[in-house]
Amino acid sequence: QVQLVESGGGLVQAGGSLRLSCVASGSIVSIQNMAWYRQAPGKQRELVASITARGNTNYVDSVKGRFTISRDNAKSTVYLQMTSLKPEDTAVYYCNADIYRTYSSAYYNYWGQGTQVTVSS
Repeated sequence: QVQLVESGGGLVQAGGSLRLSCVASGSIVSIQNMAWYRQAPGKQRELVASITARGNTNYVDSVKGRFTISRDNAKSTVYLQMTSLKPEDTAVYYCNADIYRTYSSAYYNYWGQGTQVTVSS
């Protein structure tokens, strides 16, 4: 089995920073794209940032210049450094990854359980 476990969420004042981490574990052969999504109450889940295995990144416009996604392939971990946080960044943040498991025949998409980020004004 494969698991994605997020950590690093919490309560922070506007203008503050947080660093989210997501570790993939299990019978993993390879990880392609890794990403962070978020879902605020009453809103659809949206892609925040993504990173390919080669390190190419993509961000939603609302976080460009404030958030940075990175990954450590040796540790099967993806990070999201969030700075200059705003109340509208408040959401549950989910880790997502395309993973090739042992004895698998394809990459499958996995989700973490989510971590709450709350930004107070």
